[in-house]
Amino acid sequence: MTDPQRRRQYLAELGIPLWLPRHDGLLSTAAVEAPTPAPASDPALLPAVPEPVAAAPDPVAADSPLDRDIAPLDADWEPCLDVGVDIDVELDIDVDRDVNDDAPHPAPLSRAARIATLDWTALEAEVRQCQSCGLCTTRTQTVFGVGDRQARWLVIGEAPGADEDRQGEPFVGRAGKLLNPMLQAIGLRREQVYIANILKCRPPDNRDPTPDEATTCRPFLERQIALLQPRIILAVGRIAAQNLLATDTPIGKLRGRIHRLGPARIPLVVTYHPAYLLRSPREKRKAWDDLRLARRALANPAATP
Repeated sequence: MTDPQRRRQYLAELGIPLWLPRHDGLLSTAAVEAPTPAPASDPALLPAVPEPVAAAPDPVAADSPLDRDIAPLDADWEPCLDVGVDIDVELDIDVDRDVNDDAPHPAPLSRAARIATLDWTALEAEVRQCQSCGLCTTRTQTVFGVGDRQARWLVIGEAPGADEDRQGEPFVGRAGKLLNPMLQAIGLRREQVYIANILKCRPPDNRDPTPDEATTCRPFLERQIALLQPRIILAVGRIAAQNLLATDTPIGKLRGRIHRLGPARIPLVVTYHPAYLLRSPREKRKAWDDLRLARRALANPAATP
């Protein structure tokens, strides 16, 4: 028995129908040959082999082009996938792309918002490397601030002078030598207060800070105030007072009263700059009155002048 015949026999015994190609509308007689029985000793016991019966032609199937294209089933038959369609499809998928790449990203923090997150150490480093205005090209070094970082008193001046630019500390020149005894007059040592300036860099020739310079440097001072949380602020001089209070009112009209700064409404008192008092010694009496007012504001935060 040939291999094709053996396969047909197995399929017939399993009850699996066998589809065969039609040629000229007739089944191949070879395709329906019964399997050859095993030889027997008695010929009378052999089963009768029926004659092949021709199948009736199927007019529809006979005309079907699919039937005419079916290859005969033989040992070399293999399925053919070439049906004229390219099944090698390239998918446009970037496997290296993060699945969250399409998700909205938060907007980067502004400079002021980023500075508002810094601690003392990071803030001082930020000031040291600042190049946000032209003063970075003329300074010797930045002047961050000095004093007790848990002090109740915050003294704010206008900008570093030549001595401060050299030493990196505010109020160390002639004006600083007068500020120290002013503080001592109300029972404070320099080490008990914190001292800072509106600007962290010296303007050339000690000129007044420009509005742009003061605005650029403002986030540094605001962060110092937020970290320190002072109980009282002493604004020393016209530049400091007008910048802190966002006004152009003359200093003579700003002093003698208690102002409030920021959302925390920190009491703020304005006084003359020590450099001005050195030029106008008669005004020292008014500065003394300002210091006593600041001391009363600290003792009674709800007090008004």
